[in-house]
Amino acid sequence: MRTKITKRLALIATIPATLLGLVMVAAPASAAVVSETKLQGDIAYLTNKQRVANGCKAVHLDARLTSAARVQSTYMARTGAFSHVGSGGSTFVARQKAAHYPRPAGENIAFGFRTGVDVVKAWMASPEHRANILNCKATALGVGAVYSASGNTYFTQEFGY
Repeated sequence: MRTKITKRLALIATIPATLLGLVMVAAPASAAVVSETKLQGDIAYLTNKQRVANGCKAVHLDARLTSAARVQSTYMARTGAFSHVGSGGSTFVARQKAAHYPRPAGENIAFGFRTGVDVVKAWMASPEHRANILNCKATALGVGAVYSASGNTYFTQEFGY
């Protein structure tokens, strides 16, 4: 069942690309609230499942990238700003380097989805997001899922080489 509720996604494609995508997607209205940790784990698992199914190697989880992803998701959840631009005007490259990750590859963001399945499905339906997920040169991943005070969920995927 699909609703009229829209969900948004955006990304910055792999360096040096400067693509910014915006996709409107409908998602199921009724879903139980899931812990942030479970959402993050589900997204990592489903991302690797998609990568392997499409001929890429699985990426490993990196705590530094997870930290960078949670920083951006937390910023978006706190401010309501849905953007790749973070606190103090930071970019995904700056956030990853601040987390001591040396080789940034890309970032996907989304908000409003209730499950990891829904957000990964939406990212895979978007050519730009799909390109980040299926960038076979990426070797590492961090995922941040953070609930806002209103209950909306903000997601960030950070990819690294």
